[in-house]
Amino acid sequence: MLRAAWPEVTDNLESTRRSAALFMDNFSRRYEATSRRHFVVRWKHIGDAHCLFGDLNVERGAFDAAAESWLCALTAFEVARRLVGNDDSQTGDVLAKLEAGISHFGSLEQRVRRLEIASWDGRKLPAYYVSAGGPNLCAPAVICISREDETGAMLLGRLLPVIASRRMAAFVVAYDDVSTGRHGQSEIISSCLDYLSAQQEVDASRIGIYGEGLSAALATDSALADRRIAAAICDGGIWNWARTKASISWITGTSHPLDDQLASAHRSRLARRLKCPILVVVGGHSIVSVAEGVKLQSDCTAARIDLKLLMPRLASISDGEFENFAACDEDIFAWLEHKLARATAL
Repeated sequence: MLRAAWPEVTDNLESTRRSAALFMDNFSRRYEATSRRHFVVRWKHIGDAHCLFGDLNVERGAFDAAAESWLCALTAFEVARRLVGNDDSQTGDVLAKLEAGISHFGSLEQRVRRLEIASWDGRKLPAYYVSAGGPNLCAPAVICISREDETGAMLLGRLLPVIASRRMAAFVVAYDDVSTGRHGQSEIISSCLDYLSAQQEVDASRIGIYGEGLSAALATDSALADRRIAAAICDGGIWNWARTKASISWITGTSHPLDDQLASAHRSRLARRLKCPILVVVGGHSIVSVAEGVKLQSDCTAARIDLKLLMPRLASISDGEFENFAACDEDIFAWLEHKLARATAL
């Protein structure tokens, strides 16, 4: 089955991402050890071939085809990054290829720009801005915050193939740059919102926020603090609720679970404060467990709150779980596209 998942090396992004999703769906422990390293090399070669097609298309003046080739390359390099082990010598090479792919794509009509914006405390926040593709689009936009163990460039390399085809602008920042202090995180996101709102191509009424890992909790806090956010990929307040429970247990010196009715009331109260549609990713690498997500969804359904759960497709490997990012990211941004489109009519 894995052999059938190798993509044709053309500039067809849809085919490349479909092949990547199929490969990851069929990956398992059977393909570990030496074969796993082989697959890293194979996907790197696929990415290199797409980069070559991109360069040739630029020479021909076929810039749209070149852009698609480099987005195919980014998808292939991301599969390799997911496969490579933590101590594998190929890690640095894969990351370098991802950054080079971003640079190639960004060189076309300045679709990607590195920038620094001033935050509320005078610090400079490094970020990437992905243009929607034209100054008069009145397009939706999304603030994307990386996981705590990823750089902004790593997240950008993964999401560019999903964002670029949607006529959607994006502002990508790293978790470490947003969460450097306990206070001021919401103000930093507000600075990002200010920047997006000032862009001629962005519809300021259609700005969403996306966070995964601990950034999902930051996304919740930001959606609570700034009503300009029209849709949120967040944790629905689960992380802060878990910390509250831990604090109560520490203060009281007990480890007894809190009353289910109290927990339900807290979850519903927080979700009601989120005035925008919510998508919560559960299981896998998320900070929200499936059980927690189901309880939250039940409470929100009863309260008629627009909340949806998404569970990524996973494969078990020796050092954890292998997440089908291609399928998951497609589902996330399809949801964002739908919710931000609907926000136009509000």
